[in-house]
Amino acid sequence: MTVTASADIGTQKMTREEKKVIFASSLGTVFEWYDFYLYGTLASFIGAAFFSQYPETTRNIFVLLAFAAGFLVRPFGALVFGRLGDLVGRKYTFLVTIVIMGFSTFLVGLLPGSATLGILAPTILIILRMLQGLALGGEYGGAATYVAEHAPNNRRGFFTSWIQTTATLGLFLSLIIILFIQNMMSKEDFAAWGWRIPFLVSVLLLGISVWIRLQMNESPAFQRMKEEGKGSKAPLSEAFGQWKNAKIALIALFGLTAGQAVVWYCGQFYALFFLQNVLKVENVSANIMVATSLVLGTGFFVVFGWLSDKIGRKPIIMAGLLLAVFTYFPLFKALTYAANPALAQAERTIKATVTAAPGDCTFQFNPTGTAKFNNSCDIATAFLSKSSVPYEIVEGPAGSPATVKIGDMTVESYDAATAGADATAKQGKLAHDMNLALQKAGFPLVRDPAKVPDSKLEAFAAANPELGLDVNAVRAGEKTTMSTADLVKNKLLTPAEADAAGGADQPVYTIPNGGAFKMVADPDGINWPLTIAILTLLVIYVTMVYGPIAAILVEMFPTRIRYTGMSLPYHIGNGWFGGLLPATVFALSAAKGDIYYGLWYPIIIAAMSFVIGMLFVRERKNVDLHALD
Repeated sequence: MTVTASADIGTQKMTREEKKVIFASSLGTVFEWYDFYLYGTLASFIGAAFFSQYPETTRNIFVLLAFAAGFLVRPFGALVFGRLGDLVGRKYTFLVTIVIMGFSTFLVGLLPGSATLGILAPTILIILRMLQGLALGGEYGGAATYVAEHAPNNRRGFFTSWIQTTATLGLFLSLIIILFIQNMMSKEDFAAWGWRIPFLVSVLLLGISVWIRLQMNESPAFQRMKEEGKGSKAPLSEAFGQWKNAKIALIALFGLTAGQAVVWYCGQFYALFFLQNVLKVENVSANIMVATSLVLGTGFFVVFGWLSDKIGRKPIIMAGLLLAVFTYFPLFKALTYAANPALAQAERTIKATVTAAPGDCTFQFNPTGTAKFNNSCDIATAFLSKSSVPYEIVEGPAGSPATVKIGDMTVESYDAATAGADATAKQGKLAHDMNLALQKAGFPLVRDPAKVPDSKLEAFAAANPELGLDVNAVRAGEKTTMSTADLVKNKLLTPAEADAAGGADQPVYTIPNGGAFKMVADPDGINWPLTIAILTLLVIYVTMVYGPIAAILVEMFPTRIRYTGMSLPYHIGNGWFGGLLPATVFALSAAKGDIYYGLWYPIIIAAMSFVIGMLFVRERKNVDLHALD
């Protein structure tokens, strides 16, 4: 059947009531995205609370994969709630999804960490994330379908684009609330318990969302379909069991949503992760940068939605995919120069060389967080990856431990499996020597002050010869006296060291620049305007691929299976292709020793969708949705 636009397309108007329910739907969806994205925004604090038993590099991967767990179950939510929405209606499905989402988020704020519950804490956390994913899997398809079925045929792109803004506005809302709470307390208090407050606040948003959705009317297209007796009795089997409909779902997935998803998550979530964890920009500053780019870029969702009513959905989406393919590498490299110019300069002029025995280096992707990488090469490369240091691996003599050459310094790694009781000491020495070599070579590392008890002062001076400490001069300087209990509580002494020192109170000295090394982005060196401009451009790419996506998906399926048909490809694309992006990009970059290498993942997926979309996706702007039934 040939589908044409209705004759009165130019005269259709939205009534005041229709505008009201569309606004209500969009606002409720903002709150639901807020709930879902809190986890991603607060990933580092959640990692410390629920995955503290793992090393930092493994913790980062585990946190990202726990984040992805919510995305992995979204297609199942699409199946469950899509079927429910096509059988009983859009409105009541909304109520179920928002309640599940709201309570799951609230419970994350109450859940004790691994220090209290052990392995049970991350297990419950992942279950709650999966419940969030199930709820969100039923949310988007319903919201997009509901709004599209209220909109005039010639303005469907414009009206559904407001739904597209809700994901970004939800992320923006989460950033604003987090920044407000961070400014109300110390960094230590926020890290200890303050990060839970945004999760607890979600119960207030839940109440507002439920009230809003109770005021909504059912979709007129759904009501008309029911009155005419054209509803599907088996939406799942009709949508995916019949090749004519299943083929459309496959085209929607591989030709649209997979590419849209990787551009979305790369342009917003991975950009934030890249700033904080790779470029070492301080968390609050990174959040402000991303929030500012969202303010500047979010309006383009509506711009491109409106434009899609004029020139079509397909040209805009395909252009966004193509821009991402050809500009991601230069844009992320430019982001490094803007946000951490010292790191960019060091990476351009300095490259570590890891010399390792054959077979000593393995691929360190760790989806469960339980694998142990004990080889000397793995230990060395994991340290370099965490420090955002580029490196190459060359083959060395069989049976020899890996060494790392940085500038004119060479540091020897160790094999943790054979280190035994000396493993902790060897890890400490490796970290000290590697950081010292990186700092000397020109990487932007700083050292915190160190607090050293009197009984460890000689050992500290011997372990840090670069400080040139005069032990007698230190003892003659300023000091504080701490009890044995406080020394142990503050981890300045172990219980065994306290017993060996006689259990008495002792002086504690503060040694400037003698503490832990950390890679930083110098706040005075950050080019804020350029950083925000690059982030805003990445957001505009997102708006190009995401602004018209709801309209083009809605126009692919008939009313009786629309909720189910469009939800599954959307959530497979965004849940699987997009949700796995942060962990995949991080692991690929770590394996290659190149902070940009993981960008090949979104580039390849976007290129795939561009080719398939150009060949098989049909343009149907302004189509009369009833003509599809």
